[in-house]
Amino acid sequence: MNPTPSRERICLLTGGGYPYRRDALGGWCRTLVEGLRRFRFELLTVTDRELPSAPAYPLPFNVGSARAVALGRDPARSERRRAAAPDGAAEAAALLCRGLLGDDDPVTAEFADGLRRIAGLAGTPDPLTGVPLADALLDAWRGRQTAPETGSAPLPRLSVRDARTAATLLRHAMRALNVPLPEVELVHCVGGTTPLLAALAGRWRSGTPLLLTEARAPVPRQRPAEDRLSIAVRTVLRRFRTAVARTGYAEAELIAPLSTYHHGWALEHGARPTRLVQVPAGVDPRDYPGAAELSEAPAVVWAGSGGPDSGLGLVLEAFIEISAAVPGTVLHLVGVTAAHEEHCAQQIERTGLGRAVRLHPLPADPRDRYTVGQVVAHVPGPADPPYRLVEAMMSGRPVVGVDVGPAAETLGDTGLLVQPDDPSELAIAVVALLRDPGRRRAFGDAARQRALSHFTVDRVVRVYGALYTDLAAPPPAAAFELALSRTAPRTTTPATVRWLTGENSA
Repeated sequence: MNPTPSRERICLLTGGGYPYRRDALGGWCRTLVEGLRRFRFELLTVTDRELPSAPAYPLPFNVGSARAVALGRDPARSERRRAAAPDGAAEAAALLCRGLLGDDDPVTAEFADGLRRIAGLAGTPDPLTGVPLADALLDAWRGRQTAPETGSAPLPRLSVRDARTAATLLRHAMRALNVPLPEVELVHCVGGTTPLLAALAGRWRSGTPLLLTEARAPVPRQRPAEDRLSIAVRTVLRRFRTAVARTGYAEAELIAPLSTYHHGWALEHGARPTRLVQVPAGVDPRDYPGAAELSEAPAVVWAGSGGPDSGLGLVLEAFIEISAAVPGTVLHLVGVTAAHEEHCAQQIERTGLGRAVRLHPLPADPRDRYTVGQVVAHVPGPADPPYRLVEAMMSGRPVVGVDVGPAAETLGDTGLLVQPDDPSELAIAVVALLRDPGRRRAFGDAARQRALSHFTVDRVVRVYGALYTDLAAPPPAAAFELALSRTAPRTTTPATVRWLTGENSA
Protein backbone atom coordinates (compact mmCIF):
# COMPACT_ATOMS: atom_id res chain seq x y z
CA MET A 1 0.00 0.00 0.00
CA ASN A 2 1.38 3.40 -0.94
CA PRO A 3 2.04 5.80 1.94
CA THR A 4 0.14 9.04 2.19
CA PRO A 5 2.18 11.97 0.86
CA SER A 6 3.75 14.08 3.59
CA ARG A 7 3.29 17.79 4.05
CA GLU A 8 6.67 18.50 2.48
CA ARG A 9 6.30 19.73 -1.09
CA ILE A 10 9.24 19.40 -3.49
CA CYS A 11 9.62 21.38 -6.70
CA LEU A 12 11.52 19.14 -9.13
CA LEU A 13 12.95 21.63 -11.62
CA THR A 14 14.39 20.42 -14.94
CA GLY A 15 15.46 21.94 -18.25
CA GLY A 16 12.93 20.55 -20.70
CA GLY A 17 13.07 16.99 -19.38
CA TYR A 18 10.86 14.99 -17.02
CA PRO A 19 7.97 14.40 -17.36
CA TYR A 20 7.83 15.69 -20.95
CA ARG A 21 10.81 13.95 -22.56
CA ARG A 22 11.89 10.32 -22.49
CA ASP A 23 15.64 10.59 -22.06
CA ALA A 24 18.25 9.32 -19.64
CA LEU A 25 17.76 12.11 -17.13
CA GLY A 26 13.99 11.85 -17.48
CA GLY A 27 14.15 8.20 -16.48
CA TRP A 28 16.24 9.10 -13.44
CA CYS A 29 13.71 11.74 -12.36
CA ARG A 30 10.83 9.33 -12.83
CA THR A 31 12.57 6.80 -10.61
CA LEU A 32 12.96 9.43 -7.90
CA VAL A 33 9.36 10.68 -8.00
CA GLU A 34 7.80 7.23 -8.05
CA GLY A 35 10.13 5.94 -5.36
CA LEU A 36 9.50 8.83 -2.93
CA ARG A 37 5.71 8.73 -2.77
CA ARG A 38 5.60 10.12 0.74
CA PHE A 39 6.56 13.52 -0.70
CA ARG A 40 4.36 15.73 -2.85
CA PHE A 41 6.04 16.86 -6.07
CA GLU A 42 5.38 19.97 -8.10
CA LEU A 43 7.06 19.36 -11.46
CA LEU A 44 8.41 22.34 -13.41
CA THR A 45 10.45 22.27 -16.60
CA VAL A 46 11.92 25.43 -18.14
CA THR A 47 12.97 25.18 -21.76
CA ASP A 48 13.87 27.24 -24.78
CA ARG A 49 12.55 24.47 -27.02
CA GLU A 50 9.01 24.06 -28.31
CA LEU A 51 6.55 23.37 -25.51
CA PRO A 52 5.57 19.70 -25.19
CA SER A 53 1.93 18.86 -25.82
CA ALA A 54 1.56 16.38 -22.96
CA PRO A 55 3.68 14.49 -20.43
CA ALA A 56 5.59 11.55 -21.88
CA TYR A 57 5.37 9.64 -18.59
CA PRO A 58 2.24 8.82 -16.57
CA LEU A 59 2.13 10.94 -13.42
CA PRO A 60 1.82 9.15 -10.07
CA PHE A 61 -0.66 10.27 -7.42
CA ASN A 62 1.97 12.17 -5.43
CA VAL A 63 2.48 14.70 -8.25
CA GLY A 64 0.44 17.80 -7.45
CA SER A 65 1.14 19.65 -10.70
CA ALA A 66 3.24 19.47 -13.85
CA ARG A 67 4.01 22.66 -15.75
CA ALA A 68 6.26 23.52 -18.70
CA VAL A 69 7.47 27.07 -19.35
CA ALA A 70 9.02 28.15 -22.65
CA LEU A 71 11.34 31.13 -22.50
CA GLY A 72 10.00 32.45 -25.80
CA ARG A 73 11.66 34.88 -28.13
CA ASP A 74 13.20 38.19 -27.20
CA PRO A 75 11.22 41.31 -28.04
CA ALA A 76 12.29 43.16 -31.14
CA ARG A 77 15.30 45.48 -30.78
CA SER A 78 13.13 48.51 -31.55
CA GLU A 79 10.76 47.58 -28.71
CA ARG A 80 13.69 47.26 -26.29
CA ARG A 81 14.98 50.69 -27.27
CA ARG A 82 11.59 52.31 -26.72
CA ALA A 83 11.15 50.67 -23.32
CA ALA A 84 12.55 52.41 -20.28
CA ALA A 85 15.13 50.51 -18.29
CA PRO A 86 14.04 49.60 -14.73
CA ASP A 87 15.85 51.42 -11.96
CA GLY A 88 19.16 49.73 -11.20
CA ALA A 89 19.15 47.61 -14.37
CA ALA A 90 22.16 49.33 -15.97
CA GLU A 91 24.26 48.96 -12.82
CA ALA A 92 23.24 45.31 -12.48
CA ALA A 93 24.22 44.62 -16.09
CA ALA A 94 27.61 46.29 -15.60
CA LEU A 95 28.28 44.16 -12.49
CA LEU A 96 27.28 41.00 -14.30
CA CYS A 97 29.51 41.70 -17.30
CA ARG A 98 32.54 42.64 -15.19
CA GLY A 99 32.07 39.54 -13.04
CA LEU A 100 31.62 37.42 -16.15
CA LEU A 101 35.10 38.35 -17.31
CA GLY A 102 36.76 37.99 -13.92
CA ASP A 103 39.33 35.41 -12.99
CA ASP A 104 38.60 31.72 -13.57
CA ASP A 105 38.73 30.97 -9.86
CA PRO A 106 35.52 30.69 -7.76
CA VAL A 107 32.69 32.92 -8.90
CA THR A 108 33.31 36.60 -8.39
CA ALA A 109 31.07 38.55 -6.07
CA GLU A 110 30.35 40.98 -8.90
CA PHE A 111 28.74 38.34 -11.12
CA ALA A 112 26.59 36.89 -8.33
CA ASP A 113 25.57 40.37 -7.19
CA GLY A 114 24.70 41.43 -10.73
CA LEU A 115 22.70 38.28 -11.39
CA ARG A 116 20.83 38.66 -8.12
CA ARG A 117 19.95 42.27 -8.90
CA ILE A 118 18.70 41.30 -12.35
CA ALA A 119 16.56 38.58 -10.78
CA GLY A 120 14.99 41.24 -8.60
CA LEU A 121 13.86 43.25 -11.64
CA ALA A 122 10.61 41.32 -11.89
CA GLY A 123 7.51 42.39 -13.80
CA THR A 124 8.68 42.25 -17.43
CA PRO A 125 9.39 39.25 -19.68
CA ASP A 126 12.84 40.72 -20.34
CA PRO A 127 14.46 41.89 -17.08
CA LEU A 128 17.02 43.88 -19.07
CA THR A 129 14.52 45.83 -21.17
CA GLY A 130 16.04 49.08 -22.35
CA VAL A 131 19.51 48.26 -20.99
CA PRO A 132 22.38 48.55 -23.50
CA LEU A 133 23.78 45.15 -22.55
CA ALA A 134 26.11 45.07 -25.56
CA ASP A 135 27.70 48.35 -24.44
CA ALA A 136 28.14 47.00 -20.91
CA LEU A 137 29.81 43.90 -22.32
CA LEU A 138 32.15 45.94 -24.52
CA ASP A 139 33.12 48.16 -21.57
CA ALA A 140 33.88 45.13 -19.39
CA TRP A 141 35.85 43.53 -22.24
CA ARG A 142 38.02 46.63 -22.71
CA GLY A 143 38.53 46.91 -18.97
CA ARG A 144 39.74 43.31 -18.78
CA GLN A 145 42.14 43.78 -21.72
CA THR A 146 43.67 46.94 -20.21
CA ALA A 147 43.89 45.56 -16.67
CA PRO A 148 47.22 44.39 -15.23
CA GLU A 149 48.23 40.86 -16.15
CA THR A 150 46.26 38.36 -14.04
CA GLY A 151 47.73 35.13 -15.40
CA SER A 152 44.49 34.23 -17.21
CA ALA A 153 44.38 33.48 -20.92
CA PRO A 154 43.93 36.62 -23.06
CA LEU A 155 40.47 37.28 -24.41
CA PRO A 156 39.82 37.15 -28.16
CA ARG A 157 38.79 40.30 -30.00
CA LEU A 158 35.15 41.27 -29.40
CA SER A 159 33.62 43.30 -32.22
CA VAL A 160 30.49 45.41 -31.88
CA ARG A 161 28.60 42.81 -33.86
CA ASP A 162 29.88 40.03 -31.56
CA ALA A 163 28.85 42.05 -28.51
CA ARG A 164 25.32 42.48 -29.86
CA THR A 165 25.04 38.78 -30.66
CA ALA A 166 26.30 37.79 -27.22
CA ALA A 167 23.99 40.32 -25.55
CA THR A 168 21.00 38.86 -27.39
CA LEU A 169 21.88 35.34 -26.26
CA LEU A 170 22.50 36.41 -22.65
CA ARG A 171 19.29 38.40 -22.60
CA HIS A 172 17.38 35.37 -23.79
CA ALA A 173 19.02 33.06 -21.23
CA MET A 174 18.24 35.39 -18.33
CA ARG A 175 14.53 35.32 -19.12
CA ALA A 176 14.59 32.17 -16.99
CA LEU A 177 15.05 34.45 -13.95
CA ASN A 178 11.42 35.55 -14.34
CA VAL A 179 9.91 32.06 -14.22
CA PRO A 180 7.72 31.81 -11.08
CA LEU A 181 8.31 28.79 -8.89
CA PRO A 182 5.53 27.07 -6.91
CA GLU A 183 5.29 27.53 -3.17
CA VAL A 184 7.21 24.58 -1.78
CA GLU A 185 9.51 23.62 1.06
CA LEU A 186 12.42 22.62 -1.21
CA VAL A 187 13.53 23.22 -4.81
CA HIS A 188 15.42 20.29 -6.33
CA CYS A 189 17.15 21.46 -9.51
CA VAL A 190 18.28 18.80 -12.00
CA GLY A 191 19.80 19.98 -15.25
CA GLY A 192 21.85 22.74 -16.77
CA THR A 193 22.05 26.52 -16.88
CA THR A 194 18.41 27.32 -17.70
CA PRO A 195 16.72 25.54 -14.77
CA LEU A 196 19.49 26.66 -12.42
CA LEU A 197 18.82 30.32 -13.29
CA ALA A 198 15.15 29.83 -12.43
CA ALA A 199 16.08 28.04 -9.21
CA LEU A 200 18.49 30.80 -8.13
CA ALA A 201 15.91 33.51 -8.75
CA GLY A 202 13.32 31.60 -6.74
CA ARG A 203 15.76 31.12 -3.88
CA TRP A 204 16.64 34.81 -3.79
CA ARG A 205 12.98 35.84 -3.78
CA SER A 206 11.61 33.40 -1.22
CA GLY A 207 14.59 31.89 0.62
CA THR A 208 13.45 28.36 -0.28
CA PRO A 209 16.26 25.80 0.25
CA LEU A 210 17.95 24.55 -2.91
CA LEU A 211 19.18 21.02 -3.60
CA LEU A 212 21.27 20.73 -6.75
CA THR A 213 21.85 17.41 -8.51
CA GLU A 214 24.98 17.68 -10.64
CA ALA A 215 24.51 15.26 -13.51
CA ARG A 216 25.70 17.18 -16.56
CA ALA A 217 28.89 17.22 -18.52
CA PRO A 218 31.27 20.14 -17.94
CA VAL A 219 29.25 23.30 -18.55
CA PRO A 220 31.76 25.05 -20.86
CA ARG A 221 31.02 22.52 -23.63
CA GLN A 222 29.97 23.92 -26.98
CA ARG A 223 26.46 23.08 -28.11
CA PRO A 224 25.85 21.85 -31.66
CA ALA A 225 24.13 25.02 -32.92
CA GLU A 226 26.95 27.24 -31.63
CA ASP A 227 29.67 26.18 -34.05
CA ARG A 228 28.66 29.03 -36.35
CA LEU A 229 29.29 31.66 -33.68
CA SER A 230 32.53 33.59 -33.40
CA ILE A 231 35.20 32.63 -30.87
CA ALA A 232 34.42 35.73 -28.80
CA VAL A 233 30.70 34.94 -28.55
CA ARG A 234 31.43 31.33 -27.61
CA THR A 235 33.81 32.63 -24.95
CA VAL A 236 31.04 34.78 -23.46
CA LEU A 237 28.60 31.86 -23.38
CA ARG A 238 31.15 29.49 -21.85
CA ARG A 239 32.05 31.96 -19.13
CA PHE A 240 28.40 32.73 -18.44
CA ARG A 241 27.48 29.05 -17.99
CA THR A 242 30.48 28.43 -15.77
CA ALA A 243 29.70 31.47 -13.63
CA VAL A 244 26.05 30.41 -13.25
CA ALA A 245 27.17 26.94 -12.16
CA ARG A 246 29.57 28.39 -9.60
CA THR A 247 26.84 30.67 -8.28
CA GLY A 248 24.59 27.63 -7.91
CA TYR A 249 27.28 25.77 -5.99
CA ALA A 250 27.67 28.76 -3.67
CA GLU A 251 23.91 29.15 -3.05
CA ALA A 252 22.75 25.52 -2.77
CA GLU A 253 22.30 24.00 0.66
CA LEU A 254 23.41 20.64 -0.71
CA ILE A 255 24.90 19.39 -3.99
CA ALA A 256 24.41 15.74 -4.95
CA PRO A 257 26.80 14.73 -7.76
CA LEU A 258 26.09 11.47 -9.60
CA SER A 259 29.72 10.31 -9.59
CA THR A 260 33.23 11.02 -8.40
CA TYR A 261 33.78 12.71 -11.76
CA HIS A 262 30.92 15.16 -11.12
CA HIS A 263 32.04 15.52 -7.49
CA GLY A 264 35.49 16.62 -8.62
CA TRP A 265 34.03 19.04 -11.16
CA ALA A 266 31.93 20.72 -8.46
CA LEU A 267 34.92 21.00 -6.10
CA GLU A 268 37.06 22.48 -8.85
CA HIS A 269 34.42 25.16 -9.43
CA GLY A 270 33.97 26.39 -5.90
CA ALA A 271 31.60 23.94 -4.20
CA ARG A 272 32.25 23.49 -0.48
CA PRO A 273 33.24 19.90 0.40
CA THR A 274 30.83 19.90 3.36
CA ARG A 275 27.89 20.52 1.02
CA LEU A 276 28.60 17.61 -1.32
CA VAL A 277 26.77 14.29 -0.98
CA GLN A 278 27.62 11.85 -3.77
CA VAL A 279 24.61 9.77 -4.89
CA PRO A 280 25.36 7.42 -7.83
CA ALA A 281 22.73 6.66 -10.46
CA GLY A 282 20.59 3.58 -9.91
CA VAL A 283 18.05 1.45 -11.75
CA ASP A 284 15.53 -1.17 -10.69
CA PRO A 285 16.93 -4.69 -11.27
CA ARG A 286 13.40 -5.90 -12.01
CA ASP A 287 13.24 -3.57 -15.02
CA TYR A 288 16.54 -4.82 -16.44
CA PRO A 289 16.78 -8.55 -15.75
CA GLY A 290 19.79 -10.40 -17.05
CA ALA A 291 18.84 -12.41 -20.13
CA ALA A 292 20.61 -14.88 -22.39
CA GLU A 293 21.50 -13.85 -25.94
CA LEU A 294 18.39 -14.14 -28.09
CA SER A 295 20.17 -14.99 -31.32
CA GLU A 296 23.52 -16.22 -32.56
CA ALA A 297 23.55 -13.52 -35.25
CA PRO A 298 26.02 -10.74 -34.34
CA ALA A 299 24.27 -7.62 -33.05
CA VAL A 300 25.33 -4.37 -31.40
CA VAL A 301 23.11 -2.05 -29.34
CA TRP A 302 23.46 1.69 -28.86
CA ALA A 303 21.00 3.60 -26.66
CA GLY A 304 20.41 7.30 -27.17
CA SER A 305 18.00 9.94 -28.43
CA GLY A 306 19.49 9.94 -31.94
CA GLY A 307 19.88 13.73 -32.00
CA PRO A 308 22.86 15.75 -33.24
CA ASP A 309 24.32 15.88 -29.71
CA SER A 310 23.79 12.23 -28.78
CA GLY A 311 26.98 10.40 -29.85
CA LEU A 312 25.25 8.79 -32.83
CA GLY A 313 27.82 10.00 -35.36
CA LEU A 314 30.74 8.18 -33.72
CA VAL A 315 28.71 4.98 -33.42
CA LEU A 316 27.81 4.97 -37.12
CA GLU A 317 31.42 5.65 -38.15
CA ALA A 318 32.56 2.70 -36.04
CA PHE A 319 29.79 0.47 -37.37
CA ILE A 320 31.04 0.89 -40.94
CA GLU A 321 34.26 -0.84 -39.85
CA ILE A 322 32.41 -3.37 -37.67
CA SER A 323 30.16 -4.53 -40.51
CA ALA A 324 33.19 -4.90 -42.78
CA ALA A 325 35.03 -7.05 -40.22
CA VAL A 326 31.98 -9.13 -39.17
CA PRO A 327 29.56 -9.32 -42.13
CA GLY A 328 25.92 -9.63 -41.18
CA THR A 329 26.21 -7.61 -37.97
CA VAL A 330 23.09 -5.59 -37.13
CA LEU A 331 23.18 -2.28 -35.26
CA HIS A 332 20.14 -1.60 -33.07
CA LEU A 333 19.54 2.05 -32.17
CA VAL A 334 17.19 1.98 -29.21
CA GLY A 335 15.51 4.89 -27.49
CA VAL A 336 15.41 7.16 -30.56
CA THR A 337 12.94 9.94 -29.86
CA ALA A 338 10.27 11.01 -32.33
CA ALA A 339 11.86 14.45 -32.65
CA HIS A 340 15.13 12.94 -33.89
CA GLU A 341 13.93 10.07 -36.09
CA GLU A 342 14.42 12.10 -39.28
CA HIS A 343 17.95 13.17 -38.31
CA CYS A 344 18.75 9.59 -37.36
CA ALA A 345 17.48 8.27 -40.71
CA GLN A 346 19.55 10.83 -42.59
CA GLN A 347 22.72 9.80 -40.77
CA ILE A 348 22.05 6.13 -41.45
CA GLU A 349 21.51 6.82 -45.15
CA ARG A 350 24.85 8.61 -45.25
CA THR A 351 26.65 5.43 -44.14
CA GLY A 352 25.13 3.34 -46.96
CA LEU A 353 24.31 0.54 -44.47
CA GLY A 354 20.63 1.22 -44.05
CA ARG A 355 19.49 -2.43 -44.02
CA ALA A 356 21.97 -3.31 -41.29
CA VAL A 357 20.72 -0.59 -38.95
CA ARG A 358 17.41 -0.90 -37.07
CA LEU A 359 15.66 1.98 -35.35
CA HIS A 360 13.75 1.29 -32.16
CA PRO A 361 11.74 4.12 -30.59
CA LEU A 362 12.06 4.20 -26.83
CA PRO A 363 10.23 1.04 -25.71
CA ALA A 364 7.61 1.15 -23.02
CA ASP A 365 9.12 -1.99 -21.49
CA PRO A 366 12.80 -1.46 -20.58
CA ARG A 367 13.37 -5.23 -20.65
CA ASP A 368 13.51 -4.99 -24.46
CA ARG A 369 16.09 -2.22 -24.57
CA TYR A 370 19.36 -4.16 -24.55
CA THR A 371 18.42 -7.83 -24.99
CA VAL A 372 18.36 -7.52 -28.80
CA GLY A 373 22.15 -7.20 -28.89
CA GLN A 374 25.23 -9.17 -27.93
CA VAL A 375 27.41 -6.11 -27.21
CA VAL A 376 26.45 -2.62 -26.04
CA ALA A 377 28.37 0.33 -27.44
CA HIS A 378 28.13 3.05 -24.83
CA VAL A 379 28.81 6.34 -26.60
CA PRO A 380 26.93 9.06 -24.67
CA GLY A 381 26.19 12.60 -25.68
CA PRO A 382 28.04 15.39 -23.83
CA ALA A 383 25.06 16.09 -21.57
CA ASP A 384 24.12 12.46 -20.81
CA PRO A 385 24.47 11.18 -17.23
CA PRO A 386 25.77 7.62 -16.72
CA TYR A 387 22.21 6.32 -16.47
CA ARG A 388 22.14 4.28 -19.70
CA LEU A 389 25.50 2.71 -18.87
CA VAL A 390 24.03 1.42 -15.60
CA GLU A 391 20.99 0.11 -17.50
CA ALA A 392 23.22 -1.86 -19.88
CA MET A 393 25.28 -3.26 -17.01
CA MET A 394 22.15 -4.29 -15.09
CA SER A 395 20.90 -6.06 -18.23
CA GLY A 396 23.97 -8.29 -18.15
CA ARG A 397 25.34 -7.17 -21.47
CA PRO A 398 29.07 -6.65 -22.14
CA VAL A 399 29.85 -2.97 -22.67
CA VAL A 400 32.40 -1.23 -24.85
CA GLY A 401 32.36 2.35 -23.62
CA VAL A 402 33.99 5.63 -24.55
CA ASP A 403 36.25 6.85 -21.75
CA VAL A 404 34.53 10.16 -21.02
CA GLY A 405 33.05 11.56 -17.83
CA PRO A 406 32.21 8.95 -15.19
CA ALA A 407 32.32 5.94 -17.56
CA ALA A 408 35.53 4.48 -16.11
CA GLU A 409 34.45 4.63 -12.47
CA THR A 410 30.99 3.27 -13.31
CA LEU A 411 32.08 0.36 -15.50
CA GLY A 412 35.18 -0.54 -13.49
CA ASP A 413 36.89 -3.66 -14.84
CA THR A 414 33.64 -5.24 -16.07
CA GLY A 415 33.92 -3.99 -19.66
CA LEU A 416 36.18 -2.31 -22.19
CA LEU A 417 36.92 1.41 -22.53
CA VAL A 418 38.32 3.16 -25.58
CA GLN A 419 39.51 6.68 -26.21
CA PRO A 420 36.92 9.23 -27.30
CA ASP A 421 36.65 10.43 -30.92
CA ASP A 422 38.33 7.29 -32.26
CA PRO A 423 35.79 5.18 -34.21
CA SER A 424 38.45 2.68 -35.28
CA GLU A 425 39.41 1.82 -31.71
CA LEU A 426 35.72 1.47 -30.82
CA ALA A 427 35.20 -0.86 -33.78
CA ILE A 428 38.19 -3.03 -32.87
CA ALA A 429 36.96 -3.52 -29.29
CA VAL A 430 33.40 -4.36 -30.39
CA VAL A 431 34.61 -6.83 -33.02
CA ALA A 432 36.83 -8.56 -30.44
CA LEU A 433 33.80 -9.24 -28.22
CA LEU A 434 31.56 -10.28 -31.11
CA ARG A 435 34.13 -12.99 -31.95
CA ASP A 436 34.55 -14.23 -28.35
CA PRO A 437 31.29 -15.53 -26.77
CA GLY A 438 33.00 -16.66 -23.57
CA ARG A 439 34.52 -13.26 -22.91
CA ARG A 440 31.16 -11.62 -23.67
CA ARG A 441 29.40 -13.73 -21.05
CA ALA A 442 32.12 -13.11 -18.47
CA PHE A 443 31.94 -9.34 -18.95
CA GLY A 444 28.14 -9.35 -18.94
CA ASP A 445 27.88 -11.36 -15.71
CA ALA A 446 30.50 -9.19 -13.99
CA ALA A 447 28.77 -5.99 -15.12
CA ARG A 448 25.41 -7.11 -13.72
CA GLN A 449 26.97 -8.08 -10.38
CA ARG A 450 28.67 -4.69 -10.17
CA ALA A 451 25.39 -2.91 -10.95
CA LEU A 452 23.54 -4.95 -8.31
CA SER A 453 26.21 -4.05 -5.74
CA HIS A 454 26.53 -0.32 -6.44
CA PHE A 455 23.78 1.05 -8.71
CA THR A 456 20.33 0.00 -7.51
CA VAL A 457 17.39 2.36 -7.32
CA ASP A 458 16.61 1.59 -3.67
CA ARG A 459 19.89 3.24 -2.62
CA VAL A 460 19.08 6.36 -4.63
CA VAL A 461 15.59 6.62 -3.16
CA ARG A 462 16.81 6.03 0.39
CA VAL A 463 19.48 8.73 0.23
CA TYR A 464 17.29 11.33 -1.47
CA GLY A 465 14.50 10.62 0.99
CA ALA A 466 16.91 11.52 3.79
CA LEU A 467 18.10 14.66 1.96
CA TYR A 468 14.53 15.81 1.35
CA THR A 469 13.65 15.24 4.99
CA ASP A 470 16.68 17.18 6.21
CA LEU A 471 16.13 20.15 3.90
CA ALA A 472 12.34 20.34 3.53
CA ALA A 473 11.05 19.36 6.94
CA PRO A 474 9.99 22.21 9.24
CA PRO A 475 12.56 23.16 11.88
CA PRO A 476 12.08 21.54 15.27
CA ALA A 477 10.17 23.48 17.88
CA ALA A 478 12.34 25.68 20.07
CA ALA A 479 13.21 24.11 23.41
CA PHE A 480 13.99 26.14 26.53
CA GLU A 481 15.76 24.94 29.65
CA LEU A 482 15.24 26.91 32.85
CA ALA A 483 17.95 26.70 35.49
CA LEU A 484 17.68 28.68 38.74
CA SER A 485 20.76 29.38 40.81
CA ARG A 486 18.68 30.34 43.84
CA THR A 487 15.08 29.93 44.84
CA ALA A 488 12.70 32.83 44.39
CA PRO A 489 11.82 34.66 47.66
CA ARG A 490 8.34 33.83 49.00
CA THR A 491 6.31 35.30 51.79
CA THR A 492 4.41 32.08 52.39
CA THR A 493 5.60 28.57 51.64
CA PRO A 494 3.27 26.95 49.07
CA ALA A 495 1.07 24.12 50.34
CA THR A 496 2.69 21.56 48.07
CA VAL A 497 6.14 22.42 49.40
CA ARG A 498 4.93 22.30 53.03
CA TRP A 499 3.41 18.88 52.39
CA LEU A 500 6.55 17.56 50.70
CA THR A 501 8.87 18.87 53.45
CA GLY A 502 6.62 17.74 56.27
CA GLU A 503 5.98 21.22 57.64
CA ASN A 504 2.31 20.32 58.29
CA SER A 505 3.22 17.32 60.48
CA ALA A 506 3.89 19.41 63.55
